[in-house]
Amino acid sequence: MDQFIDMIAKFLKMGIDAILKFIEFVWSWSFGNIVKIFQSDWQSLPIWKIVLLAIIVIAIVYVLYKAIIQLWKAAAEILHAFIALLGVFVTILPHILIAGVIAAAGSYAIQNINI
Repeated sequence: MDQFIDMIAKFLKMGIDAILKFIEFVWSWSFGNIVKIFQSDWQSLPIWKIVLLAIIVIAIVYVLYKAIIQLWKAAAEILHAFIALLGVFVTILPHILIAGVIAAAGSYAIQNINI
């Protein structure tokens, strides 16, 4: 059984590693191209290329804006989930305390009461 769980854990780790490497590749490639477009020499280009470059820059800004909004929403959802988790921890705390008191009383009774 332990071998099966280890195998599943290794498989999940390999999958997560592959996804993270792919994200890193896309991130590096994309931002490399974004930096390259912003380093273009605007002054030596003909007017139609300047217009095209301006359209490209506007499109890049729009797409990055959409990505930032999506990231912001995800961060807010994570924060809400974390707060909900903390709320659950607080609400189950009395149950955990009662279970501890029952265990302590039972342990005391087993160890110290002789009939």
